[in-house]
Amino acid sequence: MTTSTKRLTGYAHGGGCACKIPPGELEAVVADLRGSGGTGNGELVVGLDDGDDAAVVTIADGTAVVATADFFTPVVDDAYDWGRIAAANALSDVYAMGGTPVVAVNLLAWPRDLLPMTLAAEVLRGGLDVARSAGCHVAGGHSVDDPEPKYGMAVTGIADPQRLLRNDAGVAGLPLTLTKPLGIGVLNSRHKATGDVFPHAVETMVTLNRDASRAALAAGVRCATDVTGFGLLGHLHKLARASKVTAVIDAAAVRYLEDARKALADGFVSGGTRRNLDWVRPHLSASVGEDELLLLADAQTSGGLLVAGELPGHPVVGELIEARPGTTLVVR
Repeated sequence: MTTSTKRLTGYAHGGGCACKIPPGELEAVVADLRGSGGTGNGELVVGLDDGDDAAVVTIADGTAVVATADFFTPVVDDAYDWGRIAAANALSDVYAMGGTPVVAVNLLAWPRDLLPMTLAAEVLRGGLDVARSAGCHVAGGHSVDDPEPKYGMAVTGIADPQRLLRNDAGVAGLPLTLTKPLGIGVLNSRHKATGDVFPHAVETMVTLNRDASRAALAAGVRCATDVTGFGLLGHLHKLARASKVTAVIDAAAVRYLEDARKALADGFVSGGTRRNLDWVRPHLSASVGEDELLLLADAQTSGGLLVAGELPGHPVVGELIEARPGTTLVVR
């Protein structure tokens, strides 16, 4: 086995959810799959049509089964933390639909001739610990030998089909609440480039969206999504488009992690963040500067929930209004 002193993030061309295929390209690739639920065992309630966070199928007893998969390259150098972050991120898709995760299987790609398998075990241990904290079983998975390490989970959950959180259920007049601060992307980019460690960013990423999801359901919320690789602007654009409304963001109300603005000023902006902003720009009306827009488009990993409704303890960052032709996003 080759011995290397390279940091874990050095084996990846990018980091975390910033490695997602750009949203415009992805939508073109899956365009022919929309509306293709067909007939099967159960009724497909949420599929590809609106780019929601997970698929939902109702089965014979009326239970909604929520299914998702999420994996990515190392976002931090600590293997255990990477596992925790990836697991929390995968579980988030179920919470974003108003579901409860039940069972997960690991997805692991590993350069076995470059990195020791003991390090892979640490990644898996981190994922298991977070899944256990969520009350979610972990039962096996799949692994491949790959030049670039990747890890995540496929997660199955359950939900009440009458109380789903969907990205197409927003209506004009609802406030927008964001449950985690932004800035994860620029801090992760700085970590990858310099080795600087940001424990508060790690803590944010490993925090489950479970409590926020439960609070949203208790408040009668019907529309939500989570904020990950497409940034706040990208995910909000998808929500507004699916709901046929326009979303207004009050930039001054959005919270950011400590040091996020400094990381932006120092140039630690991922290509994924810039692609996010380019994607939404044709649908965007903004009265703030480019730096503010980059932060709002910052590619998050295991970010918070964006809820069309008000949740106690979390800031309201905007509102949904009647649709404006050609404009899904207004930032002021």
